[in-house]
Amino acid sequence: MADPGEAENHVEKKPATDRGGLEALKNETVDLEHIPIDEVFEQLRCGKEGLTEEEAEARLLIFGHNKLEEKSESKFLKFLGFMWNPLSWVMEAAAIMAIVLANGQGLPPDWPDFLGIIVLLLVNSTISFIEENNAGNAAAALMAQLAPKTKVLRGGGWLERDAAILVPGDIISIKLGDIVPADARLLEGDPLKIDQSALTGESMPATKKPGDEVFSGSTCKQGEIEAVVIATGVHTFFGKAAHLVDSTNNVGHFQKVLTAIGNFCICSIAIGIVIEIIVMYPIQHRKYRAGINNLLVLLIGGIPIAMPTVLSVTMAIGSHRLSKQGAITKRMTAIEEMAGMDVLCSDKTGTLTLNKLTVDKTLVEVFSRNVDKDMVCLLAARASRIENQDAIDTAIVGILADPKEARANIQEMHFLPFNPVDKRTAITYVDNNDGKWYRASKGAPEQILDLAHNKTEIAARVHAIIDKFAERGLRSLAVARQEIPEKIKDSPGGPWEFIGLLPLFDPPRHDSAETIRRALNLGVSVKMITGDQLAIGKETGRRLGMGTNMYPSSSLLGSHKDESIAALPVDELIEKADGFAGVFPEHKYEIVKRLQEKKHIVGMTGDGVNDAPALKKADIGIAVADATDAARGASDIVLTEPGLSVIISAVLTSRAIFQRMKNYTIYAVSITIRIVLGFLLLALIWQFDFSPFMVLIIAFLNDGTIMTISKDRVKPSPVPDSWKLKEIFSIGVVLGTYLALMTVLFFWLMHKTSFFPDHFGVRDIGWSNSQMTAAVYLQVSIISQALIFVTRSRSWSFMERPGMLLLFAFVAAQLVATIIAVYAVWGFANIRGIGWGWAGVIWLYSIVTYFPLDIIKFIVRYIQSGNAWDNLIERKTAFTRKKDFGKEAREAQWAHAQRTLHGLHPTDTNQSPLPGGTSNRDLGEMAEQAKRRAEIARYVLDFSKQIIFFTMKITHFQTRKYFHIGSHDFVSIRMGVACCVHDVDWITILT
Repeated sequence: MADPGEAENHVEKKPATDRGGLEALKNETVDLEHIPIDEVFEQLRCGKEGLTEEEAEARLLIFGHNKLEEKSESKFLKFLGFMWNPLSWVMEAAAIMAIVLANGQGLPPDWPDFLGIIVLLLVNSTISFIEENNAGNAAAALMAQLAPKTKVLRGGGWLERDAAILVPGDIISIKLGDIVPADARLLEGDPLKIDQSALTGESMPATKKPGDEVFSGSTCKQGEIEAVVIATGVHTFFGKAAHLVDSTNNVGHFQKVLTAIGNFCICSIAIGIVIEIIVMYPIQHRKYRAGINNLLVLLIGGIPIAMPTVLSVTMAIGSHRLSKQGAITKRMTAIEEMAGMDVLCSDKTGTLTLNKLTVDKTLVEVFSRNVDKDMVCLLAARASRIENQDAIDTAIVGILADPKEARANIQEMHFLPFNPVDKRTAITYVDNNDGKWYRASKGAPEQILDLAHNKTEIAARVHAIIDKFAERGLRSLAVARQEIPEKIKDSPGGPWEFIGLLPLFDPPRHDSAETIRRALNLGVSVKMITGDQLAIGKETGRRLGMGTNMYPSSSLLGSHKDESIAALPVDELIEKADGFAGVFPEHKYEIVKRLQEKKHIVGMTGDGVNDAPALKKADIGIAVADATDAARGASDIVLTEPGLSVIISAVLTSRAIFQRMKNYTIYAVSITIRIVLGFLLLALIWQFDFSPFMVLIIAFLNDGTIMTISKDRVKPSPVPDSWKLKEIFSIGVVLGTYLALMTVLFFWLMHKTSFFPDHFGVRDIGWSNSQMTAAVYLQVSIISQALIFVTRSRSWSFMERPGMLLLFAFVAAQLVATIIAVYAVWGFANIRGIGWGWAGVIWLYSIVTYFPLDIIKFIVRYIQSGNAWDNLIERKTAFTRKKDFGKEAREAQWAHAQRTLHGLHPTDTNQSPLPGGTSNRDLGEMAEQAKRRAEIARYVLDFSKQIIFFTMKITHFQTRKYFHIGSHDFVSIRMGVACCVHDVDWITILT
């Protein structure tokens, strides 16, 4: 007779043969969410030992992959979509005008202009389509690398696989920080805390007990348990409600900027058209067709039709470059925001440090009698995971000679995993030697100390040892034990006994200090955010050279604020702090929020589930390498390389990308103004009718050249940068006006004077409209394209070498333009070649009028610079007679602010927080102050080493106030004091 258990297992292991039953599950005719868990296994034809690979493959054919169905999009409709935007609408209106309105006076429709406009639209749309398609393919490949992973029980063993291969009946493991990969029912274990706000809108995590259902897409906030998958893909709660959590087409900041620039150009053209219509027809009584041609010139030439293409291509290429540097961009516009980032909040553990803890066994402190250091280490190891270990578990278990000792001679009854609230782990076990039940716990010293029955007696010693460890840059881990006389795993047990303290050291990454120094030099203030104690945070800050102006977050943001700083404005303290210690998840979110309220662009790095809310809140959420799925899901940029050095590369690359986009927008605004104003004046003053077709040629050559700006060599901004539309419009208008006036001047010299024939020996062409068209075409083409070299440079344009591709494109385009102007005889475009003599004259005129462009750019930027204007007019720094332009007074003012910040003398409440009494500041000012504090911290560290060395030379002393030091040593110490006097009165150390 067969064993019933074998028969039951036989029933459970026939998923591949019972296809009809599984099809019923697929059609959702069985309510797997509410039936008892035993019936779930029966309906799913599986057991707690999981599926085999063969069974999983068979079910994959029935249920499909565990992912949402991708919406298929017509490539053709996507291509046409690139011609459906306001800028394209204007060009399409011009095309309609060319064949519908431009057919008066017995002339046929303007087919050349119509076809030219259509080709121009098709070319821009094709380039946009190809680049976006390539970017989409690259993004898909990168997202494949970011595909969520899960631990699944297959073939009797735990494997890490892509979540997409899960099928109903799989047994999965869910732990802190995991995003639940599929709808599942929980098996035996402790309750979980599940954040399902993205699905249900619940603000607080929900408690899920064994037997309860958890939904795909929710996040585990506390606990660890196994579960059986009941639904995957489109059959999950997430899949059914995909329209609720699907990404929406929100209008981002970048799109608003594009809209603003586009609207400016369209309004400029509209004003020009209205003026032309009013003047040409009622006043000048111009012919109908000539007026239409002039209107087409403004429409075709004034619209920056390539702007969406250029900016999108620039960001796509930049995103691809960032991915090669180890930064995967999940949100394209995060590139723009990273360029403006001026505060970087960095998680310490695993980000600034290696997160590879080591324990110095010789420094272990014992608090209990009849217990030695080895026993303290053994109890800590028992309270650690021996599988699925975190960094602390690995370090603690690694102390033992054999990791198996952690579970030797005991029977584990229950394990409490770590969570960010309790900050400890615990194991309930039976000691096989005496049969008694015990519970051992390890965790943050404060939490373990709160458990101890004799807390008041040992608290002072515990804190003294913690401070001693912290002075050496060591973290403290406390261990406690209790006996459980009731022998029940859920029993509170007897009194807790504080056993000992273990020192942990998490060394900084080799590149962290240099990364922070580079960040400060780039105007980015770095703030350390850690859950460790304040002393450890300060020691790590010293080692990393980032300053020691740190606060415990609870004293700033908690319910029990520090009375000594309660009267000070919290926002300013947060703004000027180098870091925060003892940080809880809600504090991270609050810190980011308050910095944003102070108008900072905040970046936040993190790797754990407790970082996810702040990552989501930050302007740029950065998930570091090996981050949890929850952190990756909340971030904008995911790093694939360890450490922060890749962030600096990403900042520089982002600023370079942003600089290219900003350069182009200034160029686009300038060209719109120069075309509209220039040809408006030519048409109204001299009634000169320029050919719309030649404007199309200019647009073709300009767009072809300007596309290469996406790969141009640029100098990133030395400080955080952002869209300043007032600056873009003002520079664009001034440069465009200058170019328009230079064209008007050229036309006047050519048409009304004999200046060029007299001085250069060329023939007079002022009588020929067709030849003047060729001359104006060449002059407009050369100087318009040359403008890009002015807008792309921060200093003199000829001092900053452009990219070879841009330079080659410019030379090629202008060679074509020159050949057209020299040889073309196109009757339909009213153009006749002017010969090489005139071409040379126009090139010379363009070069002469090019040089003032840089000077105009400098003047406009100087006027726009509030600080420069203030220095000249208000503070009169440029005319001061003080030594070094008042440098000494400014440094004294800064030193006063620093001593006030550190509480070395009372604050002058009447003094403005900033020089000059103004509340405005540069984006890099805070980073500059942080940089100085970091330098002082390094001086202090070096000087403290000198003090230790010199005190070894002390020969006689009776008290701490009397030293005998050689005169040479005293001079050295005085030099050290001089270096540090801005921050700390080191004389107190010597006395």
